[in-house]
Amino acid sequence: MANRRRPRSRLHAVMRCGLLALLVLFVYWDNTALRTDSLTYTSTALPAEFDGLRIVQLSDLHNREFGKNNQRLYAAVKQAAPDLIFLTGDLVDEYAEAPIPYAKAAGKALSAIAPTYYVTGNHEWAHGNAAVEELKTVLRESGVTVLSNQFVPLERNGQTIFIAGIDDPNGYAGQKSPEEVAGEVKEAASDGFWLLMAHRNNLFDGEYCRLGADLVLSGHGHGGIWRLPFTDGLLGAGGQLLPSFTNGFYCCTDGHEAQVFVTRGLGGIPRLFNHPQVAVLTLHCE
Repeated sequence: MANRRRPRSRLHAVMRCGLLALLVLFVYWDNTALRTDSLTYTSTALPAEFDGLRIVQLSDLHNREFGKNNQRLYAAVKQAAPDLIFLTGDLVDEYAEAPIPYAKAAGKALSAIAPTYYVTGNHEWAHGNAAVEELKTVLRESGVTVLSNQFVPLERNGQTIFIAGIDDPNGYAGQKSPEEVAGEVKEAASDGFWLLMAHRNNLFDGEYCRLGADLVLSGHGHGGIWRLPFTDGLLGAGGQLLPSFTNGFYCCTDGHEAQVFVTRGLGGIPRLFNHPQVAVLTLHCE
């Protein structure tokens, strides 16, 4: 009897190994296959000259490489034909041994495709203030506009919108508050249209949504990491269960009219049913 059972036991062992190999391959594919998602944002406040403005938003790269020297990522961005590129934080990982060369290469490659704007995330600041200053310097030298609690105008045929960016709360002690930055933008823009780049998705509802930006662009949430049906994912970036505001457009829950777009991002711990995202936003005026 024992001898008759051995072939079946061996078959079961082979099947288990095969299933494990398939699972490993699926997780690898799920974390390396880039997905380009095209989305539309419409606003009555957007000047007509900016109708059709295309923004590629990348976030939470965490030093990830998609192809040799990130060539698959840059090819996907170029194919999207953006007018602007937004990097919304965590370009480098807190445990990365060489964050500066990575940032320099990314900044140079992306700014060669389209004007590129950057704000810090929480991971950059784990390297310390001096490292963040060096990172910002190499990005500027690579052609990237670094928005460190600052804003810049963008003009087309006599019409202007504004792009503002705030540093992560883990940043400089005594740095400008988001409210101070928003006040400066409103003074310059009056009732004009403005975009806010702010890394942390979890600070939109109840905080960033009250600043007056027409659209906030964030990352940080990694799409909920393990995405399940009818949820915004299983885990938040801080480890909380069943997070919200992790993927797509959201409105403020306290009555303010602001919206946020949150990209799933590109890197982070192993994802499940959650492809790395190249988000392409096209802005339209009503």
